[in-house]
Order: sequence, then C-alpha cells, then structure tokens
Amino acid sequence: MSALTTAAIYFGSFLAVGVTVKLLVSRWLNLRDIDLSEIRVQLGPNRRKSGRFLLGFWRKEDPD
Repeated sequence: MSALTTAAIYFGSFLAVGVTVKLLVSRWLNLRDIDLSEIRVQLGPNRRKSGRFLLGFWRKEDPD
C-alpha cells in the first residue's frame, strides 16, 4: 500500500499542477478576450512548421 500512496502523491501533484495552470491560462485568455485562432492569424501563413511530441508521437503542426 505504501507504493500506491507514493505513486498517487507523485503523479497527483503533476496532475494538480497541470490542471491549475490550464485553468489559470484559460481564465487569463478569457479575461482579455483572446482566442487561439486570433493568435494563429497574427502569426500569419509564413510561420514555420514546428514538430511537437504529444503522447508518445511526433507530429508536425502545419500552418493553417
């Protein structure tokens, strides 16, 4: 039971930090009435492709 408790504390802290940051960023963006699509439009069509590592997979984020 000790290992399960340690794992719950360890992974739970990462989960709590992630959820907290997600909520703070979304509230900050909503407070300033900013949308992600607006940010992408400001970057323009000439922005470079960027590789992202998400859930064990590499993917290319193509400009819209």
